[in-house]
Formats: sequence, structure tokens, C-alpha cells
Amino acid sequence: MTNRQELIVNNVDKNKQMVLDAERWLWAHPQTGYTEWEAHNYLVEKFEALGYELQLAGNIPGFWTDIDTGKPGPKLAIFGELDALDIANHPESVNGMTHCCGHHGQVAALLGIAAGLKEPGALDGLSGSIRLIAVPAEEMIQLEFRENLRKEGVIKYNGGKVEFMHRGVLDDCQIAMMVHGGNMGDVYDFAGSHGSNGCMAKTIKFKGKSSHAGGAPHLGVNAQYAAMLGLQACNDLRETFQEKDTVRFHPIMMGVNVAVNIIPDEMKIESYVRGGSLEAIKRENKKINRALTGAALAMGAGVELCDRPGYAPEIHDDAFMKLIEQCCIDLVGAERVMFDYTKWGTGSSDFGDITCVMPGVQFSCAGASGTGHGIDYYITDPNRLCVNSAKAQLLVTDALLCNEAAAAKEIIANYKPQFDSIPEYLKAIDEISLDKDAVKYDENGNAVVDFQNI
Repeated sequence: MTNRQELIVNNVDKNKQMVLDAERWLWAHPQTGYTEWEAHNYLVEKFEALGYELQLAGNIPGFWTDIDTGKPGPKLAIFGELDALDIANHPESVNGMTHCCGHHGQVAALLGIAAGLKEPGALDGLSGSIRLIAVPAEEMIQLEFRENLRKEGVIKYNGGKVEFMHRGVLDDCQIAMMVHGGNMGDVYDFAGSHGSNGCMAKTIKFKGKSSHAGGAPHLGVNAQYAAMLGLQACNDLRETFQEKDTVRFHPIMMGVNVAVNIIPDEMKIESYVRGGSLEAIKRENKKINRALTGAALAMGAGVELCDRPGYAPEIHDDAFMKLIEQCCIDLVGAERVMFDYTKWGTGSSDFGDITCVMPGVQFSCAGASGTGHGIDYYITDPNRLCVNSAKAQLLVTDALLCNEAAAAKEIIANYKPQFDSIPEYLKAIDEISLDKDAVKYDENGNAVVDFQNI
């Protein structure tokens, strides 16, 4: 490492215990998307104690703050995510929630970055500015709760980063990064890939008619059977999904609200349609909606389809990745770093929405054990997960913004975003939204079907 890099690393080490304490506190106080007020309040207190003036999201958790170098240049956005997951069977769950995706480690690292940037010499030689953003609601869960928030006017979008884009938080940012923790064993400390799938969020409600399940089933319409038939039809479509599109459809039935001796009159389903492009997601979703509608028609049931924008496919900029890879190598050595420029993931993140409008990279750091989103997920090495993550991100920040921000300016100038602006992108995803009673019957039982958003 250079003398400059050693200074940056030492600046984080001076605040190491604060970062490690934050990781443990945040792990013990998990909350799911748009309810993460405990983590929000804890971090607000810590950031303000460091001397930061914060901009609060207001009616939802989250905040941001700017660090100005005093010299003109681009603004770099660095994210940390606040939310946990519903996973009541995890041994350390709190009120049914656990940070078994490691987001709490991201904001602990963000705190380390904030502390490091307050140390003497941290901004020397840099141009432009840095926006540190604690953002809610990355996990696309609890769709009914978020739909209610949308109807109440609290939010417009399910994902926290998309919502922040809508609120103007990213309007003056030109480049972005974040780090996600995971289980890499003892082999690697940092990893990167080309990108990952986007997704659409779906809520499906089959509607039937209740009756006595033993005495008069002929008088009912079984919404559960209609749902089962619909999911079978969707499964039978899987062979039509092309491998190049990496499509995923993974529904869960939310259960019925009647006794065992009653024909169920309602069955709710939540799911995503994931894919490698917005075009593939929209195309395959239309087929899935057709299958669900056909199943309702076959059973004489109704079906309500509710589609909402999820996340865009996440595509990382190669030049930005190479800069990050070199910074990680400088920190831990080449043998501890694995960047695969062709690897594509089939999960989804709202960081993909960011990469639609500006160059961005989400890379990974080690420090966890077990399976992500699983009941065996734990943080076994918070130093790797949080402290090393903060160091790596500060090294990247320095590499981007030194020499009059030459590296950042070159990456930004050469990047070809999918959309020219945030408003153009939001307009495109708004067209995905659909609310349809897909089957309507007349008095003679004849049906009209409409399952498309056209």
C-alpha cells in the first residue's frame, strides 16, 4: 500500500471499536423495510455525534449527508441498507425478524466510513463530494403492507433506493457504490460480478364462493383449488422461459382465512417475476398472468392481479469494477480477491435501479457464515464484514476522487446508462403497474378476460 492508503486504513482502525459495537447493536435490533426506526435512530445519534448534519427522509426511515472536499467534481453516493428479514425460526430472531442478509453490517461499515472521513487528512487531494446514504427497504417483502403505504401516500415505490430516487435524493449524484456481506469461507475477502436479475412484484388474489365443504360443496367455488391450478399452469410454462433471460418465478400461497369445513372463498399469493432484462420480465409476466387468468376461468373463480415495479437488472460498469478490484487487492492481496466480469446472479437488488441511470458497482465482502436468508446465517468475522468493508470503500473513494477526480470523471463520461435520467427511468417502470380484475362474468356465466396492461 502507498502512504496515502495506509493513512486511510489507519483512519478506519482508529474507529474500529465503534464499528464493531454498531454491528452487534444493529444485529440485536432488526426491523423490516419501512419500519427500521430503531436502526435509524441509533445511526442518526452516531452520525450527529461525529459532527454530521443529516437530511432525514421524514415519514420513512433513512437519511443522508454530504461531505464536500471544497473542490469541484462529481458526487459519489455510498449506500448502506437498514432492513432485516422475516425469519422467525432463526435462533436469534427478534419479534420474528433477523438480519440474515447482513444489511446491518453495511450501515455499521457506513458509520466507519463517516468516522474515517472526519479524521485529519482524509479529504486531502480529493475533488467533488461524497453522499453517505442510509436507505430503508431493500428486501422486497411484505407486499401487502407496502401496498397499503402506497395507498396512504407514504411511499410510491416498494424499494427504498427507488423511493429515494423518486424523492430526489440521487438527483445530483453521478456515480454510486455499495458493499454486500456474505459467506465466502476463508477463501476470499472481496468478490465482484457483472450483475444480477431485476424483478417485478406480484400480488394475486383468487376469489371464490364459500359454502359447506361437506354438505354443499357444489354451491361453492374453491379459491384454493383455483390458485393451485393457476400455479400448476405457471409451472408448466417454465420450459418456455429461455435460459438467456434467467427468468425466475417463485410464488408462495399466503393461506386461507376460513375453517376446515368451509370452501375457501379467497387465496392470496405473493411472488416475483425475475429476469435479466426489463423486456424479459414484462414478456414472461404477461404469460404468467394469462395462466393465472385461465385457471380462474376454468374454476368459475375470479382473480385480481396486482403488479408493481420491483427492481431493475443490476449491471456493473467494467471500468469501475476494475478500479474497485485493484483497491481490494491493495488492501488484502490478489489471492484474497475474486472479480468475475461475466458472472450473473439471479437474485435482485434495488441497486439495479441506480445502475440504470449512473455507473455503479455493488461488490461483496466476507465475514458471514451459513446461508444468506437462512436460519443458519451468522456474522462470524465482523472485522472482515464491516471494518474491511469500510476500508475498501474509502480506498475506492480516494481512487475515484484524487487527481481532480480524474478516474470518476472518466468512468462517468464513458458510461452508457439504460435511461438518460431518473424521471425517464421512473416513467418507464410506472408503466409496469397493473391492477386488474382479470375475469368478469355476466348473469349467464359468460366471461370476459383482461390480464394485460395495455
